[in-house]
This record gives sequence, C-alpha cells and structure tokens, in this order.
Amino acid sequence: MTTRRNKRSDTKFLMQGSILAMASIISRIVGLIYRVPLTATIGKTGNDYYGTAYEIYNIILLISSYSIPLAVSKLVSARMAKGHVKDASKVLHGALLFAFITGGTASLVVFFGAEFFTGTLLKTPLSAIALKVLAPTLLVVAILGVLRGFFQGLGTMIPSAISQIGEQIVNAIVSVVAATILFNYGKRVGGVLGNVKNYAAAYGAAGGTLGTSTGAAFALLFILFIYFVFRKPFKKMIKKDRHKHFEGYNDIMSALILTIIPVLLSTTVYNISSIIDQGIFKNLALVQGYEAATTSELWGVFTGQYKVLINVPLAISSAMAASTVPSLTAAFHAEDGELVKKQINMANRFVMVIAFPCCVGMMVLASPIMQLLFNDPEESSALMLMIGGCSIIFYSLSTLSNGILQGIDQMTVPVKNAIVALFAHVILLFVLMEACDLHIYAVIIANAFYALLMCFLNQSAVLRYSGARIDLKKVLLAPFESSALMGLVVYLIYKMLFGVISISASGRIANTIACIVAIFVGVIVYFVSMFLFRGIDEETLLKFPGGKKLSNIAYRLHLLR
Repeated sequence: MTTRRNKRSDTKFLMQGSILAMASIISRIVGLIYRVPLTATIGKTGNDYYGTAYEIYNIILLISSYSIPLAVSKLVSARMAKGHVKDASKVLHGALLFAFITGGTASLVVFFGAEFFTGTLLKTPLSAIALKVLAPTLLVVAILGVLRGFFQGLGTMIPSAISQIGEQIVNAIVSVVAATILFNYGKRVGGVLGNVKNYAAAYGAAGGTLGTSTGAAFALLFILFIYFVFRKPFKKMIKKDRHKHFEGYNDIMSALILTIIPVLLSTTVYNISSIIDQGIFKNLALVQGYEAATTSELWGVFTGQYKVLINVPLAISSAMAASTVPSLTAAFHAEDGELVKKQINMANRFVMVIAFPCCVGMMVLASPIMQLLFNDPEESSALMLMIGGCSIIFYSLSTLSNGILQGIDQMTVPVKNAIVALFAHVILLFVLMEACDLHIYAVIIANAFYALLMCFLNQSAVLRYSGARIDLKKVLLAPFESSALMGLVVYLIYKMLFGVISISASGRIANTIACIVAIFVGVIVYFVSMFLFRGIDEETLLKFPGGKKLSNIAYRLHLLR
C-alpha cells in the first residue's frame, strides 16, 4: 500500500512540476522571441535602460512580495495535508492583506524614488521613465502571487501555468507595439531636447516595461476568474472541516511572516547580485575611463541578450523548485523519508536532463545564436555566452536546492549560503575588474562563480539534512556524456553546412539554416545518447510531458526493448 501511495505521489509530484516547468519554458521562449524585435527597435542602449529599470523593479519585488507565493503554498499545503481547510482559507485572506500592504508600499517607493535608484545609484538616469511605468505592477504581482501560491498549495499548478503563459503572451504583444510607438515619440522629444538617440531608447524601453505591467494585469484577472469559479466547491470543503482547534488570524499572520522572512532573505540575497553587479560595474567602468556609451551598450547585451538566453533553461529549475516545496512539505510532515529522498533525486535528474544540453549547446553555438536571434555578429557578445554558459548548470542546481531546503524546513540555510556566496562574489568582481581589467567579462565570470559556490553549499546541505543520495550516473554523468557528444556533432554540422551554404547565399541566410539544422540534429543526438549512456529509462521517460509519445519513438528506434 505504501509503495502504491509513493508511486502516485511521485507521478503527481513530477507531473505538477512538469506542468509548471513547461509553462515556464513556453513563457521564456515567448519572452526570448519578443526580445528579438524589441532589441531591434530600442537597440543595445535601450536594452540597458530596460534592464536597469527591470533590475530595480525585480529587487524591490523580491523584497516586497516575491517570496509570498512560496510561503503561501507551503502554509496551505501543510494545512490541507492535515485536513484543516478553514485554516488554509485564513492563510489566503491573511496573505492577501499582507500583499496589499507590501505591494502598495513598494509601488509608491519605486514611483517616487525612480530618479534616485536609476540616476544616483546606477548611473542610468533616463531609465527612470521605464521604472515609473513598472511601479504599479508591484501591487498587481503581489496579489497575483498570493493566488498562485494558494492554488499551488492545493496541489494544482494549472492556474499558475496558464496565467503565466497568458501573461507572457500579452506582455510580448504590448511590449513590441508600445515600444515602437513610444520609441518614435522619444525621437520627437529627443529632437527638442537635443539627444535623439538616448531619449528614443528611453521611451522605447518604457514601452517594453508597459508590456510587463499589462501582462501582469491580465494574469491577475484570469486567476481571479479561476478563484471565483473555485469558491463554491472550496466553501463546501470548508463546511466539511470538523477539526476543533482553529488558528486565529494572529497565529496565521505570525506563521506567514515567519515563513516569508527566511524565504525573503534567501531569495533577496540570492538575486541581489544582479543589481550589485550593475552598480559596481558602471561605477568602476566610469572611474577606469571607459566611455559611458560603450559601457551602456555592453551592459545592454549582457542584460538584454545574454541573460535572456540563459534564463530560458533556468525557468525549468525555477518551476521545479516552486513545485517541489508543497510536495516535499507534505511528505516531510508526513515523515515519509523515503518519498522525500526519491523526490529530491527525481527533481535533480529532471533539471539536469535539460540544463546540460542547453549549457553545451549555447557555448558551442554562441556566435551563431547571437547572430540568428539578435543580428549581433560582435565577438564580445558571443564570448559572453561562451564564458557564462556553464552557469546554466550551476544556477539550475542552486535554484532547485534552494526550493528543496525550504521544503524540508531548512529555510535559514539558503540565506547563510547566499550571504557567503555573495560576499565572495563581490570580492572576485572587484579583483577581476580592478586587477585584471576584464570589464564586462568580470561580471560574467563572477556570476558563474557565485552560482557554483551556491550550488556546492546548497547541495551539500540538502544531502546532509534529507539523507538523500544523488545517483551520480543518472543525474550528472549520463547528461554530461550525452551533451559532450551532442556538442561535437552540433559544431561539426554547423561548420559543414555554413561552409557549403555560404558559397551561394548570404552569410545571414547561411547562419540561419546551419544553426537551425544543427540544433535540430543536436536534439536527436542527445535523445539517442541518453539511452546509450543509460541516463534515462522507460519509467522516467513516461513521467515527462509527452512521455508516452517519446517512449513509442524510443521503441521504434530500438532504444527501448
């Protein structure tokens, strides 16, 4: 009986994680696609303004409400596992009040402090226009996060997944349209003020952030609709709740705050490195005598191209971390140690199956990808991706382990680890910029080092506190071997095709065809290699989205018997 229950829990856990992971991948792909025309419209300088505004918005979001969904899902899951539906309902109401207060305060701080944040701290004053457009989004996202966390705590990722995809689609459409309109408006403003290029880029960036605001508003409306549809059956569940000792709102709010604070600290410290990087990089570059325009363009590539690309595979680890917390919390509180260990192994395996090939693929095809997506043949842009591609693996593991530690009630551990890693990261960044004069590459290397250190510290803590043992062959070695073989084949295919096609076609057409074909071949090679190196079997394959179809393909190719 226990084995059956564990299998059902395993399947549900991985399926829910897969749903959210697929939604995150689709959202990131949509995000990658719309950044192509957005970058073409606002340019590298516009990407700098957009990225600066977004970094400030992101860190304020982290401080004010980013941790709310995870905290709400954890508290709701723990109460629903005990059948305390009324207490779960109180968590929702208490969290909504908390979100109104923190989200509203954050919106006001960002709107009225935009010039200070962008100009004084980050030496990018014109990005204040984009930041002010983003300010109201903080309140919207806070409320949205509570509702997403509530449904995740109930064990369903579908409302979060659908709203996430819808949010990104609306964001993409509005961003591109609004950026084009406001970019042209910025040209007229710049013509009057005598700085056409920068004002056009600044207003174009504001158009991009308007898409973020509109997308979040759409997602909130959608998930509110789902909530009101769900209210009737949920009220019936509340009426059936017969336990006698209900929690008061004071207890609920205390539990919420005590859960939010460590999650808040860990996520804030974990993600604050981006804005610290920008502050250090731009201020030191100014002192070192680099031209402001050059620094702005390089940062625009870093935030608008490099980070956008590596964030696509990182979406999977973020989704798995979010889906891991409620499942692990339930298993942990049920004192089912074997299920906890199994889920940890599955989550790591799932993430690494994706992270390794993405890392190798982006490093091998760095220049072709930059040219294909952003029409950017600059060697410096490709070098960023080649140097920083390895961070995909480190960030994937550290993000996942962050969620796992929170799921097994070790919420202060990621905070301590993040502080240690951040301190080391800042020191290394200073050394690389001052002593080695590596400019933007110092940021790339320091980021990869930060992720590596976080990965090591978090994974060590997961193994220590959970008692789990990672299957190195299936989790690490097989994806590494398969990715290495894939990388070699992809490189040779690209070089061969590019050389042949460029004889009779332009370089851009040759690059596009060669790159797409090489990626397609790479997917096939990796899929086959994972079976040859025994990194995947039928049981695991069936738990992936579309696993039945993939299993049938594997049987036809005699990879499974």
